[in-house]
Amino acid sequence: MNLLENIREGLRSIVSNRLRTILTSLIIAIGITSLVGILTAIDGIQSSVDNSFAGLGANTFDIEGPRLYRRFGGRADKKVPPIDYHQAMTFKRRFLQGATVAVYAQVTGAAQVKYASEKTNPNVELVGVDDKYLSVKGYKLQSGRNFSATDLNNSLNVTIIGAEVASTLFKRNLNPLNKEINILGGKYKVIGVLDKKGGFSGGGDDRLVLLPLENARAMAGGQALTFDITGSVPSLEDAETAIGEARGLMRQIRRDPLGRPDTFEITRADELAKDFENITGYLRIGGFGIGFITLLGASIALMNIMLVSVTERTREIGIRKSLGATPKRIREQFLIEAIVICILGGLGGILLGIGVGNLISTVISQGNGSFVVPWLWMAIGIGVCVAVGLFSGIYPAYKASRLDPIDALRYE
Repeated sequence: MNLLENIREGLRSIVSNRLRTILTSLIIAIGITSLVGILTAIDGIQSSVDNSFAGLGANTFDIEGPRLYRRFGGRADKKVPPIDYHQAMTFKRRFLQGATVAVYAQVTGAAQVKYASEKTNPNVELVGVDDKYLSVKGYKLQSGRNFSATDLNNSLNVTIIGAEVASTLFKRNLNPLNKEINILGGKYKVIGVLDKKGGFSGGGDDRLVLLPLENARAMAGGQALTFDITGSVPSLEDAETAIGEARGLMRQIRRDPLGRPDTFEITRADELAKDFENITGYLRIGGFGIGFITLLGASIALMNIMLVSVTERTREIGIRKSLGATPKRIREQFLIEAIVICILGGLGGILLGIGVGNLISTVISQGNGSFVVPWLWMAIGIGVCVAVGLFSGIYPAYKASRLDPIDALRYE
C-alpha cells in the first residue's frame, strides 16, 4: 500500500464517518476562530488608529504646556505656568523653519450649544483657533469655508461646527450654513461644517465647535486659557530639524534656564501611533496565547476521537496488516486522517475568524477601520492546523501500528 493509496483510504474513511468528521472539525474550527479572530480584531483596530493619525502625518509636532508639577533637587517646585497667548503668538511669528504653525486653545469641554428649540448635550468641546488649524490638524470641511483673515482680525461672531453638533441641532436635512446658533449666551453664524471623523477618537472630533481665537479669549473672560501649538513641516526629513529649532526657540521665549528641563512638552504625531503599535504587539502575544490554549484543548479532544477510531477499526487494521501493510503505512493513514480533519476545521475557523475579528474591530473603531484580510495569520492558522493534526494523530497512529494482526483479527 503506497502513500497515494493511504491518502485515498484516509479520505474514504472521513467521508464514511461524516457526522464524526463534522463534529471533530468544529472543535478545531472553534480554536482557529479564537486565534485568527483575536489577531484579526487587533489588526483591524491598528488599521483604525493608523487611519486616525494619517491626516496628521509624521511631519507634525505639538507643543503643549506642562501637565504636572515639576520637581527639582528633590523638592517640589512651584507649578510651571502654561503657555500663554503672548508666548504662543511670539513663537508663531518667529518660527522660520518653513513650517505651518497653528495656535489654538480649549475654552471648555462641556459646553452646550443651542439652535431654536434644539440643543446638544453639555459635552461639546469649544476651541478657539486660527486660520491654519484645520489644515495642520487634518480636518476637512463637509460644507462651508474656513476662517478668513477678516474673521480673525475683526473677531467676527462666526463658527465652524462638528458633524455630530450639526446633526443634533439641524434636523430634517436643514442646512446649517448661515444659521445663527447660541454658544454660551452669544450668537454665532455657522460658516462651515466639519466632515465626520468618528473612528478611534470616540466621536470627540465630531463634537467640536471652533471659534476665532480672539473670540475665544473674550469668551473665557477672567479664565486663563492654555494655548497649544501645532506645527507641520513640508517633509519628513525636515521634522527632526524643525523640532530641535522649535525647542530652542520655545525655551528662549519661556526663559528656561540652562541646565533645567523644558517647561513645555513637544510630541510628534506619530509617537502616539508608535506607542499604540507597541501595545498591540503585546496584545497579539496575549491573543496568540489564548488561541493556543483553546487549540490545545481542541487537539486533546481530537486525540481522544482518533483513539476511539483506532478501537473501532481494530479488525480493519488486522486485515490490512495480514495483507502486508507495514506499521509505517498504518501510521500514515491515521496521521493523514487527523491532518485532513484539522485542515477542514481550520479553513472554516479562518473564515469565521476573519468575519468575527473584522466585526469586533468595526464596532470598537466605530466603522473607521478598513476590512482586514490577515494573510499572515491565515498562513499561521493553516500551519497550526497541520501541527495540531500531527500532535493529535501521532499517538493514535502509533498505537494502531503496534497492534498485533492476529489479536486484531480476533477483536469483536
